[in-house]
Amino acid sequence: MSKLTTHVLDLSHGGPAAGIRIELHSLIGGRPEPVAEQTTGSDGRCSAPLLEGERLRRGQYVLTFHLADYFRTRGVELPEPAFLDRAVIHIGIASPEQHYHVPLLITPWSYSVYRGG
Repeated sequence: MSKLTTHVLDLSHGGPAAGIRIELHSLIGGRPEPVAEQTTGSDGRCSAPLLEGERLRRGQYVLTFHLADYFRTRGVELPEPAFLDRAVIHIGIASPEQHYHVPLLITPWSYSVYRGG
């Protein structure tokens, strides 16, 4: 089944990142349209795909991960403003019949993203 999922790992703590708010916007049609908003669970994953089936369409999307809020909740002392407030990832869906998985690896000072399987 076609779907868009994500997984967040906190490298500074060595485990899943629970409690990260994620927003998904579609850029299909030229301007951002809200599509989904979820929060990661104890395993660093959302409880359901961000998009699946016919709702996953070819085009550009923006994933926004609220990192500073997450780290502050964990008691990490961040400067004001935080070096990384949000990770904003632009992705393209070329084959909506496929599974798109977007793992994000984070620290308070860096992030890395890739297309997983």
